[in-house]
Amino acid sequence: MSDATLPSAIDDDAHLDDLLARPSSADVAFARTVSGDVAVLGAGGKMGPSLVRRIRRAAAAAGTQTRVIAVSRFSDPALARTLEADGIECVACDLLDAGQVDALPDCANALYLSGMKFGSSGRPDLTWMQNTVAPAQVARRYARSRIVVFSTGNVYPLADAASGGCDESVPPAPIGEYAQSCLARERVFEYGSRERATPVLHFRLFYAVDLRYGTLADVARKVWDGDPVDVTVGRVNALWQGDANSYALRSLALCESPPCALNVTGTDAVSVREAALFFARRFGREARIVGTEGGPCLLGDAGLAVRLLGPPAVTTPQLMEWCAAWVERGGRSLGKPTKFERTDGRF
Repeated sequence: MSDATLPSAIDDDAHLDDLLARPSSADVAFARTVSGDVAVLGAGGKMGPSLVRRIRRAAAAAGTQTRVIAVSRFSDPALARTLEADGIECVACDLLDAGQVDALPDCANALYLSGMKFGSSGRPDLTWMQNTVAPAQVARRYARSRIVVFSTGNVYPLADAASGGCDESVPPAPIGEYAQSCLARERVFEYGSRERATPVLHFRLFYAVDLRYGTLADVARKVWDGDPVDVTVGRVNALWQGDANSYALRSLALCESPPCALNVTGTDAVSVREAALFFARRFGREARIVGTEGGPCLLGDAGLAVRLLGPPAVTTPQLMEWCAAWVERGGRSLGKPTKFERTDGRF
């Protein structure tokens, strides 16, 4: 998308879902170069449906015969039906079941989205199973594929707000069991890559915003509802999820053995205070700001992604405007706050 094709506001869920799944010219050009089919594992989560639709639309616009396969437990059968109506092949699979993983179709390209974050502090056992055992089985099953492995910026240490954030050269230093299990997921895929020469990329995403969730959506809703906005963690990252979808598809070209890592986030370290004040002005409401800036933040430097894949199509000011309009219109929330304010690693 170019600036000229961006709407001033997003009307409803259908409009939002369509925009998230609309391929860019770069996506279509890349789709022409893709050899073999594409599987998205963990396609039933927050990001999966729009990602598989974008890949399918990019392949169709490119005129290729690429099969796009969505793999999920599909606890909601309606999701599988809607994806199949869009020409996506759906395969129900519990990635913790080795037999089901072995029965998955061959694919030259895989994007691994499966994982667990929310509720991880209450079920650390399940978190570790989902973030380590399932990856081991997928790494073995798709040993001859290119694999983009979704990871998180939580594997990094906290950074000073003025530092600009961690780039890929910063050694991991995860805080808490969730982040530790995410680093373990990376290490499991790294082992598979080194042992079997599987091309892998660690896609360290933080934080995607699709208006129904995300850092800026969290701040907007707090201001709208009159809830306090804690600025102790004074800066956050934010990236339009449509841009994250685009980067994910095109990251298939960057997979290597041994694996490489890529920070996928916005180019700005957004001031939480300034974001709250922006939303307060837009809504004509008071921003109830609490806390004092100066504490450590989870921040990423996306310079490498910009150099390799280009800048995000949606700027931070545009994304903030969309968030404001969405909340004003009564747009839906998924009720899954990012908890960016937390620095103890408990989610």
